[in-house]
Amino acid sequence: MYGHVEKLAEEIKKGADSVEGVEATLWQVPETLPEEVLGKMGAPPKKSDVPIITANELVEADGIIFGFPTRFGMMAAQFKAFMDSTGGLWGSQKLAGKPAGIFLSTGSQGGGQETTALTAITQLTHHGMIFVPVGYTFGAGMFEMEKVKGGSPYGAGTFAGDGSRLPTELELGLALHQGKYFADIAKKLKGTA
Repeated sequence: MYGHVEKLAEEIKKGADSVEGVEATLWQVPETLPEEVLGKMGAPPKKSDVPIITANELVEADGIIFGFPTRFGMMAAQFKAFMDSTGGLWGSQKLAGKPAGIFLSTGSQGGGQETTALTAITQLTHHGMIFVPVGYTFGAGMFEMEKVKGGSPYGAGTFAGDGSRLPTELELGLALHQGKYFADIAKKLKGTA
């Protein structure tokens, strides 16, 4: 809504694109809230250069990193509606065996960084996707205790607060790392590494 997931996605894309032979693409899911409601919430306009994805386009990808904001410890309704639209892919297991990762934004430190990840993994599991967490591969950045930071072993993350807090360099660094780490693994699973 306020661009936090978008900022992380851009860094993840940079990380993935840094792996030889990998080309990452940004997509966004359809908005489900009316413009009037978005306006009252102070949401800026969506970027028009990032295309809206359809469920069938997921089949073309060698790997997918899903990013979404959190609402009450779960993925936002817009993203859940998109995942609900993948029922046909689930029925035919078109996404089975594809690597998948996640990253997210929450409103606060207690806003569901880990519960959102855990509840999102069920979507991947039903599709037979291979969950690729970032683990502690980011090194010292995962153990930073002096600064407020989002993210976890499940994936990159940030805290949006009231929308005015921007992702920190540390959070963006984890996102960049996740993109590269994920792309390396997806490439190995595809057999092109």
